[in-house]
Amino acid sequence: MFEGLSTTTRRGGVSSLAGDFDSQHSSRPVGGASLELADVSRITTEIEKTMARVIEGKPEAIRLAITVMLAEGHLLIEDVPGVGKTMLAKALAKAVSCSVKRVQFTPDLLPSDITGVSIYNNHTHEFEFKPGAVFANIVLGDEINRASPKTQSALLECMEERQVTADGTTYALDAPFMVIATQNPADMEGAYPLPEAQRDRFTARLSMGYPSPASELAMLDGHGEVNPLDSLHPATDAATIIGLCAAVRGLYIAAPIKQYAVDLVAATRSDPHVRLGASPRATLHLIRTARAHAALSGRDYVIPEDLAHLAVPVLAHRLILTPEAHLHGTAATEIINRALSRTPIPAQQR
Repeated sequence: MFEGLSTTTRRGGVSSLAGDFDSQHSSRPVGGASLELADVSRITTEIEKTMARVIEGKPEAIRLAITVMLAEGHLLIEDVPGVGKTMLAKALAKAVSCSVKRVQFTPDLLPSDITGVSIYNNHTHEFEFKPGAVFANIVLGDEINRASPKTQSALLECMEERQVTADGTTYALDAPFMVIATQNPADMEGAYPLPEAQRDRFTARLSMGYPSPASELAMLDGHGEVNPLDSLHPATDAATIIGLCAAVRGLYIAAPIKQYAVDLVAATRSDPHVRLGASPRATLHLIRTARAHAALSGRDYVIPEDLAHLAVPVLAHRLILTPEAHLHGTAATEIINRALSRTPIPAQQR
């Protein structure tokens, strides 16, 4: 599911340091937030269980989706048609009782269909702003790369700044705000590649992959007669998600761990097979998701294993490889793995 995930979590002795960092830090309040660490674990477990009723045999995909949500980020789900990309996005939206809007990206979709448009009111003789589909807590962008780059760019401001500017007026988006987009591989017919700036705003990318035979058989039973989404009940609400995000935001992260994140991202920029490495925004996203991953693991501090576990889904989709790398079949995941292997692991603190 996450290519190279099982190797990156062990490479260079990352896992062996988990116990070292466990013994160095005593339990702390989580960022002064109203929710405690136990609340984060309890609520996210309920969200996982709710989504698992629909998404068979994909616990890692479910966990990454929740991790990105707690990191206040955006998720890109990329894979071939029919493997459950849209179902995963719908399941997460249904598991949280909040406003949800779906955008079906098509070649004729306009930017104003997403952000909104000002319409003249004959009664008031003034222009009134009609909000677009982006004005929701969770925005589902189905097959985002079916629309033109011009239309895709309508999401740039709202994904980064949580606001929309139309006709000189800026409108704030309600929290929580998350874009979950699905796309088919760029080499498939009728698909446009996402612009670099657009890809960089997605916190993480995951690939669903084909289900195991047992999961596919269970899917036939669960999806055969009715849509399982219809019987899905929310596990939490938007206000609670805001509290969870605030709690995750306050998780402790030591200076050596921050330096490890900076060094890891910098290693992608110096690889000879990379034309454009991961951006400083990627470093921020790696830290934020590491905090969320630590909270889901029951810890109130971050360890190197959190960053290593998330390096591929957070960094790989941002890399632009050289033509020579494409010619030799070098994948972005290989470059991330090399960066992990040659980046020094933070030493145990005294």
